[in-house]
Amino acid sequence: MTALLTRSDVLRALDVPAVLEALRAGFLQSSEIEPLRIRTDLPGPGTATALLPGVIPGIPAYTVKVNAKFPGATPALRGVVCLHDLTDGTLLAVLDSSTITAWRTGLAAALATDALAPPGTVGIIGTGAQAAMTLAGLAALRQVDRLVVYDVVPERASEFLARQGIPGVVVSNPREVAAAAEVVVLATWSREPLLTAADVRPGSHLTTLGADEPGKVELSADLLTAARVIVDDRALAAQMGALGNVGLSADAAHATLTEVLTGAIAGRRSADEVTVYAPVGLPWQDLAIAWPVYQASDSRTIDFLS
Repeated sequence: MTALLTRSDVLRALDVPAVLEALRAGFLQSSEIEPLRIRTDLPGPGTATALLPGVIPGIPAYTVKVNAKFPGATPALRGVVCLHDLTDGTLLAVLDSSTITAWRTGLAAALATDALAPPGTVGIIGTGAQAAMTLAGLAALRQVDRLVVYDVVPERASEFLARQGIPGVVVSNPREVAAAAEVVVLATWSREPLLTAADVRPGSHLTTLGADEPGKVELSADLLTAARVIVDDRALAAQMGALGNVGLSADAAHATLTEVLTGAIAGRRSADEVTVYAPVGLPWQDLAIAWPVYQASDSRTIDFLS
């Protein structure tokens, strides 16, 4: 029998600290995990992406995800994550892709941000699901005392700030966020740089989540060249991520998050250094959340063979 896990089921079974630990374990082993990623275009306003397979040593399952992104829809991601038994391919569960993706992206970003960023005010540029999940994960890892928030829709920024229960302010453009915050999380659909090197304070950290497909850009080439850039995968960052999308090569990445977390390469090296985390997203991260959610769930099951 196969478990059918809807958005509500996933949220009910989700344990943020457990997922953070699963993600940390995955990054510590990710040199052993090939980041297979296949992307295709859809006609119209959406893009389709298939990630296969997602595996982590020590977990007796793998994931296959197929989803499409529609910027004008809510949620913007539509699709499924299939969780299979690693020994015989049995379909253990079908999970809502938008929820799995938002949480694994946000919590992986929180893990990296906590490892690289100085203490201080957190700035949010783009107040969608991924920003909310990143902030939730970051708050589980460190004290967050103040927010500076911007969104292209001011009402949405105000609503986001009100939901967080953290003191803060809504500002009118991304540059004001960078001027006021030590830690900046960008999670937008932008195709033009929102921040340049001149906008960023010495010693600050930026996590750019929006540049995860060809053509999507949040940080300028001069900012990325001047900063110490950490990625989840060098090749993907150059192929379809923050580096390649502004004409930079994989050589612009100073380290991967795996190298930072294992101590192989230093992350932040000085108090005035600007650091950037620029992930694309790796297939095994879906498994890092799908497996503990599946184990904790009590959802109804379906039989695809009947």
